[in-house]
Amino acid sequence: MAIQDIYPTALRLLGRPVLVVGGGPVATRRAKGLLDAGARVTVVAPAATSGLEELADGGLLTWEQRPYRTSDVDGVWFVQTATGDSAVDAQVSADAEAQRVWCVNASDHEASAAWTPAVAVVDDVQIAVNAGGDPRRAMALRDAVATALETGDLPLRRRRASAGTVALVGGGPGDTGLITVRGRRLLGQADVVVADRLGPRELLNELAPDVRVIEVGKTPGHHPVPQAEINRILVEEALNGHRVVRLKGGDPYVLGRGGEEAEFCRQHGVEVEVVSGVTSAISVPAAAGIPVTHRGLAKGFSVVTGHEELSEVPARADHTIVLLMGVGQLRESAAALAGAGLPQDTPVGIVENGYLPNQRVTIGTLGSIADQAEATGVANPAVIVIGDVVRVSPFAPSHFKTADYSTTAPNRPRSSSAAPRTTRVLTP
Repeated sequence: MAIQDIYPTALRLLGRPVLVVGGGPVATRRAKGLLDAGARVTVVAPAATSGLEELADGGLLTWEQRPYRTSDVDGVWFVQTATGDSAVDAQVSADAEAQRVWCVNASDHEASAAWTPAVAVVDDVQIAVNAGGDPRRAMALRDAVATALETGDLPLRRRRASAGTVALVGGGPGDTGLITVRGRRLLGQADVVVADRLGPRELLNELAPDVRVIEVGKTPGHHPVPQAEINRILVEEALNGHRVVRLKGGDPYVLGRGGEEAEFCRQHGVEVEVVSGVTSAISVPAAAGIPVTHRGLAKGFSVVTGHEELSEVPARADHTIVLLMGVGQLRESAAALAGAGLPQDTPVGIVENGYLPNQRVTIGTLGSIADQAEATGVANPAVIVIGDVVRVSPFAPSHFKTADYSTTAPNRPRSSSAAPRTTRVLTP
């Protein structure tokens, strides 16, 4: 049988009687697949695997513990033979042919009237691959297609009307490789994308031409599309039957107002899914080699915006403070922390455009960082890290690195590491 002789189709076997002849591992897999399709399964075999016995004991299928009889094919809609005995399989196949019943012969794919494809399910899409009767080749191709669908490299968009939904997707700090697989898949299914100015913007260029992108990006102190209007857009587009993705930078629930958007959608009867993202509060410092916690330096950290009071944050160098959107009020924030008792020589690192080609790192102290930022034109998007963990960064000046804070040999002197050439380093 050549692949050109195949007419691809899908069988709806819900409630219909089918026959599996054989009780080994192949028969077990095929019986489970038929049960998943809702078929009424009868297995005929003198012996069966423990898996088939459990299914029979649970009343999920019928097991006739005996050899095959020609009459077994009477009245069934589909037959799968997998006895391991080519002569028996051939007899079953011939009997099914005489009854005009489709039969898969596991012993001889060339003589088989039907083939079982390699199958995978991604969301509500089922992938079935035939590869000239070569099951391993078919499985490899199936896995490749499924992976491409799961990662968004192939389109999963519906082309027929369906109920609208909203997905709040955290896109991470901006690098396209840092969005989650789930987020990437939902972006590939979107009819409408409501996009921030941060996050993986390059992915918008990969969307189909008919996908609408609604820009709602904000900058510090400038919100051209108010939050109430963003909420309205999400609900309106979903109620019009569209799959809407709200693509955000970082994580929707970390200072991203995702909770407000999700609540508004649910209040208006719109199904909403939240996909966590790689938050810039942790990942952007990591791009500059700064851990927010580190043994011997800091056991905890606080994340705040530069627009909030810092009076409740522990003012200690061993408690890391991460400021988001804090460049405009950096001088005031540094003064507030100093007034709360944080030493002026506490290390401070600013990471601009984390993970992007124009990433830049500025390192100083609480007392000097505001002047440095103004002198060098530091601008958002940037993450500010305050605390002794900045000493660990390979970009920190040599006089910051007084000890090796590794977990293997603490308190040993260490040499300064060279900074990667792709990042400009500014220090006092």
